[in-house]
Amino acid sequence: MGDQPTFTLHIDQNKYLPIDGREVHAILTINSTGSVTTTAATPAEAAEVIIIDTSGSMSGGKIREARQAAATAVQTLRDGVNFAVIAGTDRARVVYPRNPQLVRANAATRAEAQRAIGQLSAGGGTSIGQWLHLAAQMLSAHPNAIRHAILMTDGQNNERADVFAAALARCEGAFVCDSLGVGDDWVPAELRKVAEALLGTFDFVRNQGDLADFFRKLTQTSMSKTVAELVMRVWVPQTATLKWVKQVSPTLLDLTGKRTDVNPLTGDYPTGSWGTEDREYHLCVEVPPGQIGSEIRAGWVKLLRPDTQEVFASGNVLAQWTDDLAQSTRINGKVAHYTGQAELHELIQDGLSARAAGNVDQATAQLAKAKQIAVDSGREDTARLLDKVVEVDPASGTARLRKNVDKADAIELDTGSVRTSRLRKDGEGS
Repeated sequence: MGDQPTFTLHIDQNKYLPIDGREVHAILTINSTGSVTTTAATPAEAAEVIIIDTSGSMSGGKIREARQAAATAVQTLRDGVNFAVIAGTDRARVVYPRNPQLVRANAATRAEAQRAIGQLSAGGGTSIGQWLHLAAQMLSAHPNAIRHAILMTDGQNNERADVFAAALARCEGAFVCDSLGVGDDWVPAELRKVAEALLGTFDFVRNQGDLADFFRKLTQTSMSKTVAELVMRVWVPQTATLKWVKQVSPTLLDLTGKRTDVNPLTGDYPTGSWGTEDREYHLCVEVPPGQIGSEIRAGWVKLLRPDTQEVFASGNVLAQWTDDLAQSTRINGKVAHYTGQAELHELIQDGLSARAAGNVDQATAQLAKAKQIAVDSGREDTARLLDKVVEVDPASGTARLRKNVDKADAIELDTGSVRTSRLRKDGEGS
């Protein structure tokens, strides 16, 4: 392993609670610095699987762009990385290598893989769960590596919902998967499930000609990871309840249901692998009311490696009861900002669902409110997309849904809603 990053953990909160106050909120900012090991003498062990949708809907220009994108990803792999390429239809097939096991990247294997990718053709259905299951099987031979997959699809998953859910459950914790949806015939909710289960991102490739650039960036990001599989270990006192643990930046990811119990008071939450980056998490702890002036530790957070128990950073979440209203009613700026970003995401999701169901009044109200939050928090990109779906009269404030919305605009709004803006130093969103 090359140079280890240095981690810092900073906790933003207002620890003061009113006399009957019970909810403690904190934003944990984890900063990882240190040289990326792609230039180190002994880079981090990595394993990468590239999954390409080759179903019937990929015919014509799409399959050509997909071949080029997969070849670009292979070219971006650094020497020594274990890799494979999978073609996905209603079954999963290893395109390269011929044996169902990963091979080390070098000039010869990259060239062989690119030749195999060049033979891909389109035909058949779409079974995303099977594709991921095969990737998990192949990656399982490399338990100590930073394990990652890129998945690209243009269509709707043909698997039954329970079969897809079972496949995702089997893959959970085995690798991180970043997904891309191409064109306007895929369902964001399906790739959102992949992202949530496998701690990855999912994005919309509006123009298929941009696919190779997306693949290059995702592969470069994967190659920059230097520490595999860290967990956030959270302890709360016996009388307290940990209500949720959520990643809130750079994207929204609810980790609450991914807890692994360490003991009755302590649980581990997966964070995946790390490179040089910043992430922020929102913790909410419910504590029993305390006496005026008393202070407790409402939570103890550590970032650690579960196999070695090595702690990289730690910090305390505090609670103190006060009868000073000015202290207890002050909302921490970061807590307020990310609470607003989470509300924006929910309003967009609920508004788009209501719109799809034909509930015009509900959709209009939620999307108009989302637009206001987007404007107020500096999310100009989201505000512009919302403007293509809902029209708000600046004079009267009256909102109405736009007719004949471009399907791609709705998909871009849907997929983009999981990204959050950071809180700028001056307190404004960015």
